[in-house]
Amino acid sequence: MAGKIIIDTERCKGCGLCVVVCPKNTIVISETSNSIGYFPAKVNNNDCTGCGACAIICPEAIIEVLRDDSGNVEILIEPREEGEQRIIEEKE
Repeated sequence: MAGKIIIDTERCKGCGLCVVVCPKNTIVISETSNSIGYFPAKVNNNDCTGCGACAIICPEAIIEVLRDDSGNVEILIEPREEGEQRIIEEKE
């Protein structure tokens, strides 16, 4: 299963939580800062499985996870817009 992540590096504050939880060590902290002075997370290699752990733990919700199981790309987790809140609905 091939995965891909997209990190909004301009909104990333470089906390490193995504780096810690990535099982394939796909994410690293950049050596260059973004426009607001933080050193953001960036994708280091192509070993991503699309597990979504990085997007789940990201406190800024700025990581998009894509997974390609059989030639069809599926968006698993989408980043939130700044200030957007999500509501968890109960299942009946």
